Amino acid sequence: MNILVIGEALIDIVSSAGAPDRYAPGGAPANVALGLGRLGADVELLTDVGDDFHGGFLLAHLRESNVQVHTRPTGSTSTARALLSPDGSAEYDFALHWAPDPSVVDDGRWSAIHVGSIAAFLSPGAAVVDALLERGRQSSALLCFDPNIRPTIIGDQEQALARFESIASRVDVVKLSDVDADWLYPELSPDSQIERILHLGASLVALTCGSEGSFITTASARVSVPARTAKVADTIGAGDCFMSSLVHDLQDSGSRLDAMSESELRQLGENASRRAAVTVSRPGADLPWASEEGT
Repeated sequence: MNILVIGEALIDIVSSAGAPDRYAPGGAPANVALGLGRLGADVELLTDVGDDFHGGFLLAHLRESNVQVHTRPTGSTSTARALLSPDGSAEYDFALHWAPDPSVVDDGRWSAIHVGSIAAFLSPGAAVVDALLERGRQSSALLCFDPNIRPTIIGDQEQALARFESIASRVDVVKLSDVDADWLYPELSPDSQIERILHLGASLVALTCGSEGSFITTASARVSVPARTAKVADTIGAGDCFMSSLVHDLQDSGSRLDAMSESELRQLGENASRRAAVTVSRPGADLPWASEEGT
């Protein structure tokens, strides 16, 4: 069965001191779909791109990575200017349009649905996200969410927190970074942040902490997974790679999330960490292919 990813596809304009701007395909949900396609999953992406050069470039890029793209191109393609720091981390400035046409998605059943990033928060497309999540709930699909918080786009923290918690209460898996968690819950410790999200209803929470590794937690088990050592080109796409790895492995596992053992959770985290290390070792959101597994 197919995996459906819902969210933005855009052009990253990467700026760093002393170098010309570099244009690259991006958008967190599009990166997740790309990662799944490269790992061999049957993946579809519902997105919103323009009928311009950048839109055509994005469609070709995604299709080359085995992603079936659902969109009705119109207008200008969204962009994100990524300003790189010396350590390879990035800050973003967006010019975004998010109004996907749900009629381009068929009535098929999906084994998993992933939603995330700006698309989960920004109207009018957020209503499409809600409708497809509900369809997934009715068909018992694995539902996954990565908020990938962008404060300059989603605005008011109180409203964004309410939206985050609304979605987190309806999905099975929530993955977020420590930066996301601290923006959403600035008064809580990492342990309390994870417990809060589990209490909302998620069965599994993954909290990534950059070079400090990650935590994979359910109501009955918790593991800490160290980050893989890598020579960092930049961190663009690292979190999306971690997310795509989780979706890929979980929808193949057949295990009940609330019954997963510590060894199973550790394997999830180690696979995601290994794949993310490949991504950060090369420029842009260049996620690994299945053929690179074990190399």
